[in-house]
Amino acid sequence: MNSEKYKDQLYEGRYISDLKDMIESCADLYGERPAFYVKDKPGGEYLPITFTQFRVDINAFGTSFLKRGFKGKKIAVIGENSYEWVVTYFAVVNGTGVIVPIDRELHEEEVLNLLKRAGVSAIVCSKKMRKLINKIAPKLEGLEMIVDMALNDDEGYDIEEGDTVPRLAMDDLINEGKEAIRDGYLDYLKAEIDPNKMCSLLFTSGTTGMAKGVMLSHENIAANVRNMSQYVHIREPGIGLSVLPMHHTYELTCHVMTGLYQGMAVAICEGLKYIMKNMQEVHATVMLSVPLIFETIHKKIFKKAESAGKIDKLRRGIAISKKFKLYNKPAICRRMFKDVQDATGNHMALFIAGGAAINPRVIEDFEAMGIPMIQGYGMTENSPILAVNRDYYSKAESAGFAMPETELDVIDIDEEGKGEIICRGPSVMLGYYENEKATKEAIDEDGWLHTGDIGYIDEDGFVYVTGRKKSVIITKNGKNVFPEEIEYYLGLSDFIADALVHSVNDERGDSVVKAEILPNFDAIVEQTGKHLDDDELRAFLKDEIERVNDLMPLYKRVRRFSIRHEDFDKTTTRKIKRYNEENLNSDDGKETKC
Repeated sequence: MNSEKYKDQLYEGRYISDLKDMIESCADLYGERPAFYVKDKPGGEYLPITFTQFRVDINAFGTSFLKRGFKGKKIAVIGENSYEWVVTYFAVVNGTGVIVPIDRELHEEEVLNLLKRAGVSAIVCSKKMRKLINKIAPKLEGLEMIVDMALNDDEGYDIEEGDTVPRLAMDDLINEGKEAIRDGYLDYLKAEIDPNKMCSLLFTSGTTGMAKGVMLSHENIAANVRNMSQYVHIREPGIGLSVLPMHHTYELTCHVMTGLYQGMAVAICEGLKYIMKNMQEVHATVMLSVPLIFETIHKKIFKKAESAGKIDKLRRGIAISKKFKLYNKPAICRRMFKDVQDATGNHMALFIAGGAAINPRVIEDFEAMGIPMIQGYGMTENSPILAVNRDYYSKAESAGFAMPETELDVIDIDEEGKGEIICRGPSVMLGYYENEKATKEAIDEDGWLHTGDIGYIDEDGFVYVTGRKKSVIITKNGKNVFPEEIEYYLGLSDFIADALVHSVNDERGDSVVKAEILPNFDAIVEQTGKHLDDDELRAFLKDEIERVNDLMPLYKRVRRFSIRHEDFDKTTTRKIKRYNEENLNSDDGKETKC
């Protein structure tokens, strides 16, 4: 359902003061219900792990850390999404020290640099990250222990010469902790949590030199979990498919933690290419992801309908559903769009998009096909959610309402009514790690976090994000052009797979808008009936860009474009790295005028 009558409806949830409180209350409330679904081998069946077992493993692993002298120290975790990853996170924050999640897709030097900057005393890694961690371990002063999530007695290690850091199996430490608890060592179980002290140190995406360390407290994260749960309620049986990397606050806080808080089971996805398969296997009811993934699923649904000769039927059904608001009658939608429901596991009850702007049509189409979908807005510095649509009251093009306990305002408003979004509330970070200057630039004396995002709030209180302050292009006549807005319009084309917009100087030295274009080659071949040569491709894309230009005022028009044949370098949440030099240069160095 999507109706204004639900505008002021809030769900009631229990108060949690910290993440230890969350885990304890979850185990007490949900006990033998599944907290996770995992596979013991690739392609195997999903097996449940209960909330009770989850608490036992956390307490045992944390007890082992404490008994070995890691109280108050920083412990890094690096690896693909897994049950062991989540156990590590909570075992550290709920009584040991500070967790430092590391992006597993970073290059070796970046990982080394971040671990050095954090000053970690231990690293917990997955089997796939073993080789990398072994290589950099000798270069880390103060490293006392490496814990392997999958180490067995018969597995060896190729250790670098001079490296004396012990390697231990996670299972062994968990068993060690269980034994210590049985023997009466209860220091971890009785550990008191300071909710306002740093418990998590997260490095923002970017190159090594640019990454900032965001310091978050228990209260920062707990407030985000309990407040998001007042807007979005997961219906039973709740099973969420975990797709995005857990080192990112979007996946960890909004999906894993908020889901667990509400009694949802988290199913670990085997990888991006297995999303639809895993969705069906586990009968997922919730999935949180980035626009690229949802847009890909959307395209697959339409392509499959076209291949089956049902595309006209699908489009007519969507149009009828939108006209008569059949999303308020889910039973009818399920019958009308049975193929779509089957493809998404036949149980999907909610898609949540975030991390970047999404085409509102994608949200509207999924809703019309009987799959409710909303989007939200956040940043790591706010743990992360600032605003989110309510599950029963939303606008497809909006990022939603300010979260409970959160104030949002817009300052320095321009002639179009847009300005910088600022935020104040309990989820605002403690600051940037060892960077007082950057902290003062981000958080003013009154506690307002300056997001650097440009947007506006409409008369109904919905928040809209239109661009980034630091990426703005200022034309010669003083007009502000936000690349994200133009990229959105370019992305509406079926023939443009991806685009990055920036400014270049023309012959007179004026700033003009340029787009780096990754064509959708398959769609172009399907449209033209052949593989276009270089000149034909440029002419085809020029016409397409001109059509996009007609949607915008003159000062926002794309004046130059270059063609890419390889994908852009992206973050693990599939956002283009805007300031990466390789992304700003075409494959062949050619540039076409519009």
